[in-house]
Amino acid sequence: MIHPTVEAFIYFLFLLKAHLNFFVCFHYCLMGEETSVCLFFFLQSMAPTDPFDSSEDEMERLEEELKKWKKRLEAAEKAKADLLLCKSNAMEEYVKAEDGLIKLKNLQEKQHKEAVMSRDTHEINKEVAEMKLKFAHMEDTKDNYQDMNTQCVFGVTTKIPFRLDQNQVLLTFEDKEVAQRLIKIGKHTVNLDNKTADLRVMPFTLEMGIKFKLHVTISGKKISVSEVPELLIPGDWMRDKLELNFYKSEWGGGEVENVNYDKQSRTAVITFLRPGATNSFVRCTEYPFVVNGTWYRLPVSPDTNVKLENFQLYCGISKKTILLEGIKEMEDDEESVQDMIKIHFQKPNNNGGEIEKIKYASKGVTWVCFEEDT
Repeated sequence: MIHPTVEAFIYFLFLLKAHLNFFVCFHYCLMGEETSVCLFFFLQSMAPTDPFDSSEDEMERLEEELKKWKKRLEAAEKAKADLLLCKSNAMEEYVKAEDGLIKLKNLQEKQHKEAVMSRDTHEINKEVAEMKLKFAHMEDTKDNYQDMNTQCVFGVTTKIPFRLDQNQVLLTFEDKEVAQRLIKIGKHTVNLDNKTADLRVMPFTLEMGIKFKLHVTISGKKISVSEVPELLIPGDWMRDKLELNFYKSEWGGGEVENVNYDKQSRTAVITFLRPGATNSFVRCTEYPFVVNGTWYRLPVSPDTNVKLENFQLYCGISKKTILLEGIKEMEDDEESVQDMIKIHFQKPNNNGGEIEKIKYASKGVTWVCFEEDT
């Protein structure tokens, strides 16, 4: 049986085991009634831990920690590079979008300008289409007899538009004195389908009009050629081919003095040596052109020079036309109302006279064009 003192000491050693890390060996034997206990202590581990072993472990731990932080740094740098790349791509997209927006704005402005220009051009073309062209006279050509040029003068006058509102009437008389007399009277009572209407007679101011003269000179030696074919040859070669082609008198040409060829516009001006050579092209609108075995039909026309002179703007009051207001809504059609008004103002006892034109706007707004009073 273990002695109580020994048992207590062993228990104490076990309590210190976690702190001292020792090894205990004991041996006991029973000899008769006495108990002998041999205790062998291995206290080597009770000495302090080797500091070098601790430093190596710490170094290994620090190296592992360093590797972890390196990996984290690499991941952070990669994330940063990705963010910078995304930012760069975003900036490129922003610049592209901004450029696209600027181009879109410029395109919209250009389209707006083109639309305005197209509208203005349409209005100009419309006015030009309404121009009144009169042949005035032939000019003396003695100074141009050597080239046998033809010169003539045309007088051009635009028609002036006038806005006619609903239930208004325009009356144009043959005699301006009739119109002026009716304007002085001011008011007229007119019988319209058994109903009386008090109409007001008013003069009206026309908008701006244009008139000018065109001096046209038709050359006796030059013709204009268009739609010259596009060939893969130098411009000098094309000029030579045009000269040789128009040199053939059997097709209406003749000896050529000069060829002015424009490759970009595919046009040319042929100058003949003989005055009056272009007379054969007056009725000829196409001329045969042979090159490399291929036949073409080139549009030709006499070369003309147009000069504008005596350009004038004018506006005023039409002395032969009156404006009628005060007509109420009518069940009759537009033509019937026009006939009733025309009959009333043609009668001399109503201070009227012969009427050239009448226009009644029964529905909505209409436009009427006027020429300059002569």
